[in-house]
Amino acid sequence: MAFDYDLFVIGGGSGGVRAARVAAGEHGAKVALAEEDRYGGTCVIRGCVPKKLMVFASGYSGIEAEAGAYGWDITLGDFNWERFKGSMHAELDRLEAIYRRLLANSGVETFDARATVKDAHTIVLSTGEEKTAKHILVAVGGRPTRPNIPNADVGIVSDDLFDLPELPKTMLIIGGGYIASEFAGVMNGLGVSVTQYYRGEQILRGFDNEARALIADQMVEKGIDLQLGTNIAEMEKRDGGVWVKSTTGVETIFDQALFATGRKPNTDGLGIEEAGGALGRGGEIVVDEYSQTGVPSIYAIGDVTNRVNLTPVAIREGMAFVQTVFNAKPTPVDHDLIPSAIFTQPEMGTVGLSEEAAAEIEPIEVYATTFKPMQSSFACKPDRVMMKLIVSQATRVVLGCHIVAPNAGEMIQLAGIAVKMGATKEDFDRTVAVHPTMSEEMVTMKTPTRKT
Repeated sequence: MAFDYDLFVIGGGSGGVRAARVAAGEHGAKVALAEEDRYGGTCVIRGCVPKKLMVFASGYSGIEAEAGAYGWDITLGDFNWERFKGSMHAELDRLEAIYRRLLANSGVETFDARATVKDAHTIVLSTGEEKTAKHILVAVGGRPTRPNIPNADVGIVSDDLFDLPELPKTMLIIGGGYIASEFAGVMNGLGVSVTQYYRGEQILRGFDNEARALIADQMVEKGIDLQLGTNIAEMEKRDGGVWVKSTTGVETIFDQALFATGRKPNTDGLGIEEAGGALGRGGEIVVDEYSQTGVPSIYAIGDVTNRVNLTPVAIREGMAFVQTVFNAKPTPVDHDLIPSAIFTQPEMGTVGLSEEAAAEIEPIEVYATTFKPMQSSFACKPDRVMMKLIVSQATRVVLGCHIVAPNAGEMIQLAGIAVKMGATKEDFDRTVAVHPTMSEEMVTMKTPTRKT
């Protein structure tokens, strides 16, 4: 059977675009891609990039006092949200144009339309056209969700934050994951009075307990009203804003309420099950280690599979797909020991096992230290950082590394190389410290804090 394309990619995010342009540009495949919204996907348009720009913007709020301690007389004016928002969207437009140009230069045909799967080799576009392909790659990502409670529509989700007509004076953030906690720091830094509700005992569930406790303490120190063991009982729109009654019985009116309570794969109406594929309990596309669905010609990568929902992982999955299908080198996706950063304030970098997870597997040693970094200490700021290594007692291999500090994401990238290589504690010890830096503590911790 003759097909219109060798590959049809549904979704113009980072993973789909990388797979499309490499298959076309490096392997000579005839490739098409359809995107119903903006090219660049969640990360570029509604996630990592605009969020990080907002993190940068919010970080200037404390510069006046710190600069004063270092001898500078600086007066900081008010934050101009409208001006920043215009610059931010101009940058997103620039990046989207780059994505479109990369696809065009690689010879990928693009359709600005919604695409759904009709069968193993047929794609239906919202324009009414049907296209056929030898292989179909689904990379449509996910979206933020609202909880199933009355009047949830009066609250916004993370996608809405980047288009606010004006900054609210007060904001309630519901959730305790990294998105909720990141935006709590961002909005607080931009001058918004932030309250955060989380129903659990501590934010950032699943991360190292010691690290997330320090982050929570520092968030409170910076002025965030963090209320743990608390959720929304009722909410409704009122003239003064959003009226909320908490599960603890407190009634408050906020200018805005942000739900950061989870995300869902974009599989509604996509046609995967009708074509013979399977969806999991959360709506994710079920795939094997090669990102292949139950239909041999259909693959899926990125957040729509709900494996490890990070942009660089989606890109890696896309590259593994290309190697498997177009380079005759079956390449399983490696989801082991992935470093990541949480852009809370303070920032966190992590790779490998938490202390709690490692202790359930084998006897471990924990090397940890907390201290005031030189820059903050000199300025009499209360900021504290943490460096932590989790080490196997039997093999001496570093099983996990956790950093809470300014620019922790930059540090964990390099530490992640060592941990991925299987470095031992003694390998860290043999490395000469870079002084004076925060990161030197990673190679100068000689005595275990505890053994379990």
